[in-house]
Amino acid sequence: MSYVITQNCCNDATCVAVCPVDCIHPTPGEREYHTTEMLYIDPDTCIDCGACADVCPVDAIAAADSLRPDQQPYRDLNAEYFARHPRTAAPGAHVQPLPLSLATAGRDDAAPLCVAVVGSGPSAFYAAEELLARRDIAAEVTVLERLPVAGGLVRFGVAPDHWRTKTVDRVFARTARRDGFTMHLGIEVGRDVTVAELLEHHHAVIHASGAAGDRRLGIPGEDLPGSHSAREFVAWYNGHPDHADRTFDLSARRAVVIGTGNVALDIARILVTDNATLAATDMADHALTALADSAVDEVVVLGRRGPESAACTTPELLALDSLPGVDVLVDGPVAVTAGDPMKTRVLAEYARRRPTPGNKRIVLRFGYTPVSVDGVERAEALGVRGTETGVSETIPCGLVIRAVGYRGLPIAGLPFDETTGTVTHAAGRVIDPDSGEPVPGQYVAGWIKRGATGVIGTNRHCAAETVAALVEDHRHGRLPAPVAGTAEFAGLLRERCPEALSGADWRAIDRYERRRGQESGRPRVKIVDRVQAALVAAADRGER
Repeated sequence: MSYVITQNCCNDATCVAVCPVDCIHPTPGEREYHTTEMLYIDPDTCIDCGACADVCPVDAIAAADSLRPDQQPYRDLNAEYFARHPRTAAPGAHVQPLPLSLATAGRDDAAPLCVAVVGSGPSAFYAAEELLARRDIAAEVTVLERLPVAGGLVRFGVAPDHWRTKTVDRVFARTARRDGFTMHLGIEVGRDVTVAELLEHHHAVIHASGAAGDRRLGIPGEDLPGSHSAREFVAWYNGHPDHADRTFDLSARRAVVIGTGNVALDIARILVTDNATLAATDMADHALTALADSAVDEVVVLGRRGPESAACTTPELLALDSLPGVDVLVDGPVAVTAGDPMKTRVLAEYARRRPTPGNKRIVLRFGYTPVSVDGVERAEALGVRGTETGVSETIPCGLVIRAVGYRGLPIAGLPFDETTGTVTHAAGRVIDPDSGEPVPGQYVAGWIKRGATGVIGTNRHCAAETVAALVEDHRHGRLPAPVAGTAEFAGLLRERCPEALSGADWRAIDRYERRRGQESGRPRVKIVDRVQAALVAAADRGER
């Protein structure tokens, strides 16, 4: 009997480090790690020790003999990976060294390394953990977040019905309790404090602000009412304070989602999931109310290329099949040949199905390029053209969601690559494109560093690379010395932003949300209003 990794794998590879027989792949040191859908356990090598299941931050690992019926395909998926990637090295050859944070080098008892981290998503917390858990240096980390709550992608990007994936926030809560960790919420770098002022009080700044923009289609009608970016829609149903007051017209029966990645499938799934199921999640209340009155009963997921190029992962594709009262169909045949991956086989199975009367449906259409969003005052249809045939067609719809990718936005004072939507860097060090030299004290991690790629756990190794570069620069005296300390910095923020919240306030808001959730059988009931968040924090302070 072996263990199996299931749908909600976060890819942070904590399991790789504890496996005594090197049976979990791809490891961060292998080329496939950067493009893999998830991690896999070799059933022929696993010794059933359970160490991987014990450390998994999102409870994604289960014993093969305890899988639910809907999890059974993952047994085959794990085995298939190793059939396609046979082991060519001796056991243990791919085992990664422990993270830098667990290094056993001698402790440097000089003044602490002070680092400001801009952002509070996975890459920010992983960077903080790498710095604060080290045994060879003392560090102080100041996290600055412009919103009243932390979490970034975990809180505002992960679909509400993927609640297990969200449990990675337990790892971040542990980091926030470490000595040397300080958080300031409601502080916007560039508005309330400058990057130069951060460097006056810290040795370095790690920009981990994510990707707050969208890729464009560049087609007529793209900005018509009823045509939205995936980022806006996801932020709306996840309760992002900047998007809580948006409205989406859900009165038409058909919606079209452009793109075939995981975000596209998330949106399609949310649009047709019954409200009782959504009401058991942490979806924002305003979205629950709107979706309860939705008329959408068909979502077309449109891909420019063929089914073999579908950008979604196999686990996300499999998850669609578990939606009650929803047919998952593929418009057109899907050819399958011996040796095709499971994703192609699943699509072929969906292509063989026929609609069930009375069911809602998700229809995947491949080989069509969007050419226009049509309508007079709002979106009424999507014009498409066969990518290979050149034949034009119109798909009537009342909602168009563009799920073609997130994009980073420029950060004042830092070099920015407009093509990739990222800050120019080398291994996390910000690089001056004119001189080719590192910009002293400036670093990046996460999506603003590598683009909107990977999953939550990918940020762990991205942040570790950045921290390794930062610590090396610190050891070699390449970082500017701060002229004041973190205590003075905290005083500066209190003077400028007396309404700012602290890490203790964030924990109070978290407790409040979870308590309200327990009262209604939900993981949490999110606060989406800045004023309400401040009131909850203030009330808790009064009780301390």
